Amino acid sequence: MAPVVDYHGGHHVQLLRGGDELFPALIEALAVARHEVWLATYIFNDDTSGQRVAEALAAAATRGVSVNVLVDGFGSKPWIPTLQTLFAGAGVRFEIFRPLRRWWSWLQPQQLRRLHHKLCAVDGKIGFVGGINIIDDRFDQHHGWSAQPRLDFAVRLDGPVAAEIEQVVRALWTRAHLGRGWREELALLARSAEPVGRTVRLLRQLRTTEADGGDSELSLSRLPPVRAGLVVRDNIRQRRAIERTYIHAIVNARARIDIACPYFYPGRRFRRALERAAARGVHIRLLLQGKVDYRFAALAARVLYDGLLARGIGIYEYMPAFLHAKVAVVDDSWATVGSSNIDPLSLLLNLEANAVVVDPVFVKDLSQRMDEAFAQSTEIVAPPLQRGWRSWLTRGFVAWVANVYLRMAGITGRY
Repeated sequence: MAPVVDYHGGHHVQLLRGGDELFPALIEALAVARHEVWLATYIFNDDTSGQRVAEALAAAATRGVSVNVLVDGFGSKPWIPTLQTLFAGAGVRFEIFRPLRRWWSWLQPQQLRRLHHKLCAVDGKIGFVGGINIIDDRFDQHHGWSAQPRLDFAVRLDGPVAAEIEQVVRALWTRAHLGRGWREELALLARSAEPVGRTVRLLRQLRTTEADGGDSELSLSRLPPVRAGLVVRDNIRQRRAIERTYIHAIVNARARIDIACPYFYPGRRFRRALERAAARGVHIRLLLQGKVDYRFAALAARVLYDGLLARGIGIYEYMPAFLHAKVAVVDDSWATVGSSNIDPLSLLLNLEANAVVVDPVFVKDLSQRMDEAFAQSTEIVAPPLQRGWRSWLTRGFVAWVANVYLRMAGITGRY
């Protein structure tokens, strides 16, 4: 399988664990912004952490920076009125991706496809990618406050990938804006002195990044360190880009694969790639959630334990706090950090973005953090669902629910 990542060299990369490390770094970058800020997030809470980020965005806009914020209409729904009030007063351009204004909005299949990005670009030079929403590490919307912070990661990239992050957020922000005010935009195009030129510029703004087939191993080796790329999953031309990126790395693994993911229910191709890697002697460890936030998501992962364990794939459940990290390392030089889970929602429905980093120093840093998490986890040595008709029915039920959900969202074919 050919790679799908367009790598660029010359990055400075910093791994960030949780909001405790991300938010100060983000606020610091916003403080030095001079031209443009583009931020997209699934959740933007109005707790203390969220307020600090919001105030930093507002402060940048007040001093003349063009600040553009996009939030998901479902993930951020409770806090949208507060954000609108704050941002309107500061001049922040605020948009909502697929707002849910009425209960019957859920009857539209596209509403099941949410914006799950956690992205920010500052002046096209500094970029942030990861799984961390703008919400306190110790607060969960459904379970309240906890003593320990959830396990999550993001990465700051100074270099060419920042411009790609900006392009992605700009395109989605523009689509959300047009969805709200498309009549006004058409009127402006009609009255414009340069309607064709304005239309071309608008179409460019609507495009997200698109991989051209990826870099060969030879061309990748010619890039200066640190090498990094952005992989985006959308519902247009890059529907399976993140899944293909994972599978390509797994297929080419020689020694080890470590994956951390809270919602793990991969499709057949992904599972077969893992099984074949294990069969050729690759050491594989999966870090999954032990402290459960959504029962069905945990059940979906656990119905796979029997088959994975039988093939020598190690499974660990993270116990100290909620697991929210979506990261992986392969061998000693490849890593990914992003928003995408390994389940049907992330791989086939939601808008997702992962950074891929090819650098032994970065991989070593992430590996050490993952080793710490594995050490605090419980290794699963026997499947929680014993064999028999109940296990068979449970597996069938999970598969049926997943397929029904995908059909409701307009996805056909086998997962």
